[in-house]
Amino acid sequence: MDSSSIVCELEGTLLKDQDPFSYFMLVAFEASGLIRFAILLMLWPLIKILEITGQSDKGLKLMIFVATIGVKISEIEAVARAVLPKFYFDDINMDSWRIFSSYDKRIVVTKIPRIMVERFVKEHLRADDVIGSELVVNNSGFATGLTKDDFDSISEKVGALFDGETQPSLGLGRPQNGSSFLSLCKEQSHPSLMINKNQDQHHIIKPLPVIFHDGRLVKRPTPSIALLIILWIPFGVILATIRIVIGLMLPLWTVPYLAPLFGGKVTVKGKPPPPASTTNSGVFFVCTHRTLLDPVVLSTVLQRRVPAVTYSISRFSEILSPIPTVRLTRIREVDAQKIKRQLEKGDLVVCPEGTTCREPFLLRFSALFAELTDRIVPVAMNYRVGFFHATTARGWKAMDPIFFFMNPRPVYEVTFLNQLPVEATCSSGKSPHDVANYVQRILAATLGFECTNFTRKDKYRVLAGNDGIVSQNSGTNLANTFKKVVVGTFKLFIH
Repeated sequence: MDSSSIVCELEGTLLKDQDPFSYFMLVAFEASGLIRFAILLMLWPLIKILEITGQSDKGLKLMIFVATIGVKISEIEAVARAVLPKFYFDDINMDSWRIFSSYDKRIVVTKIPRIMVERFVKEHLRADDVIGSELVVNNSGFATGLTKDDFDSISEKVGALFDGETQPSLGLGRPQNGSSFLSLCKEQSHPSLMINKNQDQHHIIKPLPVIFHDGRLVKRPTPSIALLIILWIPFGVILATIRIVIGLMLPLWTVPYLAPLFGGKVTVKGKPPPPASTTNSGVFFVCTHRTLLDPVVLSTVLQRRVPAVTYSISRFSEILSPIPTVRLTRIREVDAQKIKRQLEKGDLVVCPEGTTCREPFLLRFSALFAELTDRIVPVAMNYRVGFFHATTARGWKAMDPIFFFMNPRPVYEVTFLNQLPVEATCSSGKSPHDVANYVQRILAATLGFECTNFTRKDKYRVLAGNDGIVSQNSGTNLANTFKKVVVGTFKLFIH
């Protein structure tokens, strides 16, 4: 289609769900806390009544007000950047996307505040522009909960965007919603009326996948899911406390056997190597990195405390760690000597991605491990949780294990691959980068993941706007660090 243009509605068209309530719940939880999350949920029956009585715009304004009033606009932007894209992506209507992506100029229209959708729509749906409501922000940078214009002005903005040009070729939206922008288009339709069964599925450009995302909630908080989360949290905190205390008090070898009694599960595949002997140097376990607990789970499976190489975690996390840690300085020569000395003492575990990734992708592997030993055992780590993610880029990392153990049935999967043959290591003349890439590929194949060239810096620049480096001086004063963690814990529930 030459010089073709499309104006498409987001809710109920590009996204399957026409109700944006769950996205405002995400903003309430991630940008503010549990109390605002609960208040918005309590107002859901009123919002539903307004919708049934034909006053859905008033219901939407109420959602916007409760979710954003008093919240820093920078926090809303952070949630829109790091949290919302994953949930939007999972709700994409592929029939709408096929039509939308086939046009040259693509405009998205939504009643949701533009700040909440613009990044996702432009980066993942490849839209040229997005027209939505605009939040009113005071001089201090806080949202007032109000919008600048009435929702009817969206149609005027569409007209202004095409001012002096031909009409948009197609308007895609919900006729029953009375979308006023549709009248500005040459043709008006809904995806259900335009499905082309003869369209070649292999030539459709897919939306850009979401590789990095943040936030604690695993599932999109629809009213029923949100209610279940709120009811579960008190039990989850108690259960997490019991699980952590038992795990710290009892020997490591008992943990896999006791985990099922408290709802957990550790699945082991493959055969781990025996412990290092006096005649052999230690084995370097090279693991995929899913959560902060990866080396701890590996130690429980091996039934011995295997030291873990750490790239950048807080001192407080190191102090609480049930296994020894070896902090790297990021000075290559110094780090190499540290690792060599540790391997002479025994086994060692490293996660060469340098940071966690939730999606089925592996980040680029650092090649340092390949330079230091030929005794490399790849280990594919993966986990499954139901309510809460056990990783964060923006929040308190010390809370990661607590959120993991707050899940009703956390599951860890550990797959030991065979030790690399000599011909696959640097001893046979291969470069460290070739070895690292090979290990990345076989681990990705084992898990059914895809390899990427993204790094830790890429992740943190996307999610947090920094390089993700934790200061080595952080946590020197244990009392101050503990105070920060406690305050952060309570802020999650009361802010």
